[in-house]
Amino acid sequence: MLDPGSRKYRFNGSKSLLRSNLTMIERTRSTVLRFLLVLAVASGPALAAASDPDLMQHRKSFQRKLTQKVHLDYLLDLPEGYQPRGARRWPLLLFLHGAGERGTNLAKVATHGPPLLAKQGRSFPFIVVSPQCPAGETWSTPALLALLDDLHKRYRVDPRRVYLTGLSMGGFGTWALAAAHPERFAAIAPVCGGGDIVQVLLAEGERRKALKSLPVWAFHGAKDPVVKAEESERMVRAFRDIGNSHVKLTVYPEAGHDAWTETYNNPKFYEWLLEQRR
Repeated sequence: MLDPGSRKYRFNGSKSLLRSNLTMIERTRSTVLRFLLVLAVASGPALAAASDPDLMQHRKSFQRKLTQKVHLDYLLDLPEGYQPRGARRWPLLLFLHGAGERGTNLAKVATHGPPLLAKQGRSFPFIVVSPQCPAGETWSTPALLALLDDLHKRYRVDPRRVYLTGLSMGGFGTWALAAAHPERFAAIAPVCGGGDIVQVLLAEGERRKALKSLPVWAFHGAKDPVVKAEESERMVRAFRDIGNSHVKLTVYPEAGHDAWTETYNNPKFYEWLLEQRR
């Protein structure tokens, strides 16, 4: 037999528990509603865009014409027999120096390579042009292209025999300029440089066709501590991967970073250049 007081106690206890549960449900409901309200405000624009086909299809484009002023001083060495108004056109050798020769002292450009040999009395069968990169910068492809255009106007240049070479930073500049505009050159010779293989591997259309037919002779020192020989190997491999059968690499087993002295002192190097036509 149940005690009435005991029954009342159990009833009051159940009512208290019910109130507690209802309070908890109300608080949870309020929290959920606040969360859904915040979510709706945050995602409103996205939901509107997703539900509005006009907004989904709306596109914008950006277009602006940019102009760039460039300035490059350069050393010029003209071949024997060159006549400014003559009928004969001459091959052009564009030489890009390394990082140490940047600045405003143009004489520094003749520290290495063809301009040094010309300074020492070496006669070349080319118009040799050696520009100077401004201090704190690297070789600019647009600036070099503008220089090439100007050289064609100023001098008796054979457009089918334009050659490009450079050492160290100039080797990087050589790879970059040739990868962007291979149609401008009859041959290139990067020395202890490297480059962007993507520019080569992803080339399409006429640029890819020009890259496949561009003669390349790269040079590097096997013990180069500044620019590893793998940099030249990667670029040569990229050219071969797109089907270029005119690319070769000479690695000097005992040479460090100075792979240029032996290269530019080798008469066979210049003979190879002159054999190339575009």
